[in-house]
Amino acid sequence: QVLLVESGGGSVQAGGSLRLSCAVFGSIGCTADMSWYRQAPGKEREFVSRINSDGSTTYADSMKGRFTISQANAKNTLFLQMNSLKPEDTAMYYCKSDSCNSWGQGTQVTVSS
Repeated sequence: QVLLVESGGGSVQAGGSLRLSCAVFGSIGCTADMSWYRQAPGKEREFVSRINSDGSTTYADSMKGRFTISQANAKNTLFLQMNSLKPEDTAMYYCKSDSCNSWGQGTQVTVSS
């Protein structure tokens, strides 16, 4: 069992940066494969990025070159560095343990033009 707690969201202007964190409480085995998703109002939840147990990463096309996913060495925290933010990045951002199919409660990101 695992508890995921996101933080770091907020309001920024276009072109700004934010760093999201996802603290992991519980089974460290649940941190092997983890992802970030987001959901904008009125839209379906969409994939943002994933990091695998071997350290390989995957990004949605619209985030490539702007977002960077990483994990703390102890694997107990997942990060998402977001640069060059755009208004269309406005959404609730969720972390997910793919290994244990668990979701956090989300953190809101709002980007103004």
